[in-house]
Amino acid sequence: MPELGHQIDLAMRLLLAAVFGALIGVEREHHERPAGMRTHLLVAVGSAVFTVLSIDAFPSPNSDPARVAAQIVTGIGFLGAGAIIKDGLTVKGLTTAASLWVVAAVGMAAGAAAWGVAIAATIIVLVSLWPLRYLEDVLFKGRQHEGHRHNEPPPPTTPV
Repeated sequence: MPELGHQIDLAMRLLLAAVFGALIGVEREHHERPAGMRTHLLVAVGSAVFTVLSIDAFPSPNSDPARVAAQIVTGIGFLGAGAIIKDGLTVKGLTTAASLWVVAAVGMAAGAAAWGVAIAATIIVLVSLWPLRYLEDVLFKGRQHEGHRHNEPPPPTTPV
C-alpha cells in the first residue's frame, strides 16, 4: 500500500484539477451555457484520475501512460460533440465543446503534477473565455457571439 504522503499528493492533484475545472466552468455557467461549473469540474477530475491511475496505479515495465492520455482526448471529443448543436445556419456550443476539451487537458496536467502547466492553461482559458469576449465586442462591433444567428435577415422596418 502506498505511503500516506504519496496518497495525499495524489489527492491534492485531484483537488487542484477540481478547482481549475470549476473556475473555467463558472465562466461558462455565467454565460448560461449547457456545460457549466459541475460539468467542467467533473471532466477535469475524471481526466486527473485517469492520468494519476495510468502513471501510478499500474506500474510495470511495459506500461505506457501515454495510452491512457490518448484515450482521454478521444473520449472528451465525444463529450464535446454532444455539446455542439446545429440550428439552421447557426452552430452553437463550439466554445463550450472547446472548453470541455481543454479542461480535460488541465485535469491531465494536474494529475501528472505538472502544476505550472495546469495553472498557466487555466489562466489562458479564463482569459480567452472572459476578457477576450469583450475585446471581440470592441473589434468586431455588430457581430454576435456563439449561439446567435449570423446569417438571419435584418428585422423588417416600418415606413415613416
